[in-house]
Amino acid sequence: MNPQWMKGKVVGEGSFGTINLAMNKTTGALFVVKYANSGKALEALKNEAGILETLNSPYIVKCLGKDLVMNESNGRVQKLDLFMEYMAGGSLSEVAEKFGGALHEQVVRSYTREILEGLKYVHENGIVHCDLKCKNVLLGSSGNIKLADFGCAKRMKKDMKENLLSSIGGTPLWMAPEVLRNEGLNFSSDIWSLGCTVIEMATGRPPWVIGHNNNHDINPMAAILKISCGSEKPQFPSSFSKEGVDFLEKCLERDPNKRWMARELLTHPFITSRRELDMKEASSPASTLHFEEAYDSSDDDMEFFDDHRIIFTTRECECDEKKQQEEEMSEFGSSDDWLTVR
Repeated sequence: MNPQWMKGKVVGEGSFGTINLAMNKTTGALFVVKYANSGKALEALKNEAGILETLNSPYIVKCLGKDLVMNESNGRVQKLDLFMEYMAGGSLSEVAEKFGGALHEQVVRSYTREILEGLKYVHENGIVHCDLKCKNVLLGSSGNIKLADFGCAKRMKKDMKENLLSSIGGTPLWMAPEVLRNEGLNFSSDIWSLGCTVIEMATGRPPWVIGHNNNHDINPMAAILKISCGSEKPQFPSSFSKEGVDFLEKCLERDPNKRWMARELLTHPFITSRRELDMKEASSPASTLHFEEAYDSSDDDMEFFDDHRIIFTTRECECDEKKQQEEEMSEFGSSDDWLTVR
């Protein structure tokens, strides 16, 4: 990585490292740098760098390089800067917050398909993400989705059961029951987290939370016990289609051996139905980024990054009735009719 770069404002935090916007002083190109200089944060970032350097997929955030500062006295890494591509849209949790909380089911379908493509790729490469949630899924300016934050990710080994909880990271409300029970880790663990992430996209709330307030009656230990030892599943979105509900059933099967894998889920009707229509409408940001405001946005601690700015393009339309929207949308024929929302 060219050392001639300058660090900008903080745009977020990963599992352990702080993330800053950065600029190449020579070309003006934007990217992000995640850095850590001690303890678990440094080990997690080294793990993330080691994994990202081996991956190359349009559905995985791209590693651009790294910069190591060594401790001269012991020869160990003292500080690590990890350089990654800049995703202008921010995380899906930020997107949902900026656009009313919950995403339209058609948008959820589109994003879920790309998340599945990313999961299929990492699973085929023997990697479990371990911390899939909206905060760790990034959106490009064109609406493309990429998986990010591999600080907790693990390469699968023959036996992943021994001392699991002492070495596996993640976010409990998104973690699979068998992982919380210390029974093992597999690719199916990511599929459970995917189901929870779909619920998060569709409701604007974390899984296992009831009501509009994300802090509503949550007891962390009680929630962990409920997930790990109970028989319940997180509440499904009430407005979801039958296909959507069935998709969630396949993801949130408590028996990990019965959960569908990423490759299978890519063939599920929730993903494949209306595919041609979705692809046709994907060329219009007004369609791709159509959000329902079925839920109020929340002011609770969802780890949103207030300093981060997301940029989208959408059509300028003041009409609320669907029929009038469709008529007006057909009249926009040039780029002069697009509105940039910051």
